[in-house]
Amino acid sequence: MKKHRTLASSLELSNAVRRDVLRMTHRARKSHVGSSLCCVDILAVLYHSIAKVDPLNPRAEDRDRVIISKGHCAAAVYATLANSGFIPVSMLKEYCTDGSPLIGHVTVGVPGVEFSTGSLGHGLPFAVGSAIAASRDGSERRTFALLSDGEIDEGSNWESALLGAHHDLRALTVIIDRNGLQSLTTTENTLALEPLAAKWEAFGWNVVTIDGHSHDELEQSLASTAAMPTCIIAKTIKGKGVEFMENQVLWHYQSPSDEDLAKAIRSLESEGQ
Repeated sequence: MKKHRTLASSLELSNAVRRDVLRMTHRARKSHVGSSLCCVDILAVLYHSIAKVDPLNPRAEDRDRVIISKGHCAAAVYATLANSGFIPVSMLKEYCTDGSPLIGHVTVGVPGVEFSTGSLGHGLPFAVGSAIAASRDGSERRTFALLSDGEIDEGSNWESALLGAHHDLRALTVIIDRNGLQSLTTTENTLALEPLAAKWEAFGWNVVTIDGHSHDELEQSLASTAAMPTCIIAKTIKGKGVEFMENQVLWHYQSPSDEDLAKAIRSLESEGQ
């Protein structure tokens, strides 16, 4: 399948997306800015370098399926889709405005979005079903599912993990955005997840732990498959790229003010982004 490119590299894409996320959440005064910034690099590598998807034909039957289970990172998803040619970049100004399809959680109807999410724990069950369908169809398409670490509290994920291993879904790859924070506190204070890798391995998955902001590590791990489904634990920083937002739980919900936006853009520039 032809891959459409609008930016030269995944790094260039991630830089553009971070700026757009900040402007979108500032303009709308509605947020999940920290949760969006932390997964930008994952989305950039996935859409730029890995997933066989075509913005000129987003419903092609042989396309890879990219399921965004952490639907609250909608700002990052929409900005990635816009900068990859699926929707006009100008459309990002409509984020979270009345009548816009770009609502605060990813929703079907936006080109490139496969499944409406937001209620956590639903994306992986859908992804497992998609991967089973591909296997039965004899299709070589892959299925990717991006999960937040907080949503792994939901039992539906563990039921799906069992099912994925049972069916030897080698074309299924789960990426866990492991930033260690959820809405009000740390994941470990809410419900301890560790040892996370050992749990997925016990469920019969190939597990890889990486730096979720390293494009090289992301590309290498996402490009690989095994004789079983793969779980990539991508260690990330909530609010990545904006120094005063990094690893701060308050930026799960808080939106940037005028002053915050200016300061955040300066922070990105100081980091070479």
